[in-house]
Amino acid sequence: MQKELIINSTASEVKVALLENSKIVELHDQKTTTKFTVGDIFVGKIKKLMPGLNACFVDIGHKKDAFLHYTDLGPKLRSLVKYTNEGIAGKNITHRLDNFVFEKEIVKTGKIDQVLSKKDFVLVQILKEPISTKGPRLSCEITIPGRYLVLTPFSNIVAISKKIGNDEERKRLKVLIESIRPKNFGIIVRTASEGKKVADLHEELSSLLVKWETISTDLKAATPPKKLLSETDKTTTILRDMLSDSFNKIVVDDRDMYNNIVTYLKSIAPEQEKIVSLHKSSVPIFEKHGITKQIKSSFGKTATMASGAYLVIEHTEAMHVIDVNSGHKMAKKNQADSILSINLESAEEIARQLRLRDLGGLIIVDFIDMRGADHKKQLVTALREFMKHDRAQHTILPLSKFGLMQITRQRVRPEVNINTAEVCPTCDGSGKINASILVVDELERDLDFIYKSRPKEKIVISAHPYLAAYLKDDWWKFQRKWYKKFYKWIKVVPNHDFHLLEYKFHDNMNDEIRMH
Repeated sequence: MQKELIINSTASEVKVALLENSKIVELHDQKTTTKFTVGDIFVGKIKKLMPGLNACFVDIGHKKDAFLHYTDLGPKLRSLVKYTNEGIAGKNITHRLDNFVFEKEIVKTGKIDQVLSKKDFVLVQILKEPISTKGPRLSCEITIPGRYLVLTPFSNIVAISKKIGNDEERKRLKVLIESIRPKNFGIIVRTASEGKKVADLHEELSSLLVKWETISTDLKAATPPKKLLSETDKTTTILRDMLSDSFNKIVVDDRDMYNNIVTYLKSIAPEQEKIVSLHKSSVPIFEKHGITKQIKSSFGKTATMASGAYLVIEHTEAMHVIDVNSGHKMAKKNQADSILSINLESAEEIARQLRLRDLGGLIIVDFIDMRGADHKKQLVTALREFMKHDRAQHTILPLSKFGLMQITRQRVRPEVNINTAEVCPTCDGSGKINASILVVDELERDLDFIYKSRPKEKIVISAHPYLAAYLKDDWWKFQRKWYKKFYKWIKVVPNHDFHLLEYKFHDNMNDEIRMH
């Protein structure tokens, strides 16, 4: 499977599209102004205990207090609280936990008010981003992730990824990690560590311990709420968690980010530095790689597949519901096989849509009814295989007697919801339009104005594909006319994001030339 990462960076946000075999499967949008990311570590203050929910609300500086449930406290909570309080009090704590005296573990079936009090200080980590009216969800089981290993302070457990299936390799990694593991630190061995040498793992472990040392240092005399460790940006996080030999292309349109990614790859996988390239075309990066078109065709209420079958995706407060429809092209002969074929195609698209939209919680799928038990089993097996690459934790149940399939999927961040309905491009929803025949006159007046003030400028016009086609029609009628007038060949490029009569001017540095 070929994987491509296409990154569009602007001053206010970074958009990351992950493509598998040229189809978009994940879309991440990170505002550069955001202050809260999954993985961030804070020292927070308990604001309110909720015994009825067996949870509490914690002030971490967000406009809504974060939610911390008893099940997310972890057995070493008392030791964590002790370490936090000693740090805030300015006592001589060290990031090494060799001589730290652990407190008694809490029980799984305990109550929140038995282990925490209002105004207590505690180290917490964001598990889920704020969603809708809810604040962030927290955990007290601190994890510091790397590419090969995850460091877990206040633990002595070594866990090996279940995706490493070779028993000999699992034993090798277990023995190796036990030999380099610091006392009172647990380690989770990630899938990417398979086959790696001790030097690689030891180097990463050292860098993770440096991060923990930073947390310990910043904790001393801290005034809660305070962020102690910020998760890396979305791009680096994706590279860290997903980069493998199957990645064959990373394209970015910002030079600073390009340099950062190259530097990061040099440190973790020098042999893959060559897959990174800088987008230099005047055509927007998402447009160039067909992502804009895929986004517009993949979101919305319906998602159509190559066979003509389509999915109807509905959202309610309690769950997401997906209905599979055959369309009008289903073969009449051997109906059972035709239904299976449509359901299998739909299963692949459903797996993609869950990742693309990042749907979480309970998902109910109404496949086309099948009578044969073998076909039902084949469908469940296929969907599990299609969802194998989904990083979010999920569970798929067999078809019920009503022909419904239940899926639960981890919800970490708000669902990606892109409105594919557009306001009328000519009237802007007002019901009134300007004479579209005048648009070329306006464009030429703008050109005349630009060349009077910037006579040597090399200009590119971006326009809606229909307008671009009109300007380039009849053997470049307008472009030849402009060449005779300005002695410059003016390039015209289409942009699907524009309204029907919209156009913009760009200079040779691809910066927009504004007319107002």
